[in-house]
Amino acid sequence: MNTGGEMKPNVNSLEAEEDAVPAPQPLTDFLQQLEDYVPTIPDAVTAAYLNSSGFDGSDPRVIRLISLAAQKFISDIANDALQHCKVRSSSQTKSKGKDRRYTLTMEDLTPALAEYGIQVRKPHYFV
Repeated sequence: MNTGGEMKPNVNSLEAEEDAVPAPQPLTDFLQQLEDYVPTIPDAVTAAYLNSSGFDGSDPRVIRLISLAAQKFISDIANDALQHCKVRSSSQTKSKGKDRRYTLTMEDLTPALAEYGIQVRKPHYFV
């Protein structure tokens, strides 16, 4: 026990912490994994949208990276819409069914998209 008021770091504990923290994965390993990964959004679909917007993507890794980012974006929106649906349905009914199936509706999708800055409005002929 140190009674002098100053704390000395334990060298062994610092070395153990450094050994426990894994080193970040290099970019080359990530790019190699990206070549082997098959995204949910096909490369042809992503390439078509990129070409229509004026981007000439000749590297398939770039196309797959954009596909992966789009997949994550869509997944986040769908998850947020599911959370809105769960909150809305829990306030309407108090049934404790574990087999509850949820349906994606515009009522749940609209606030989820609004969180990402996307405004959705009904066409004037449906109003």
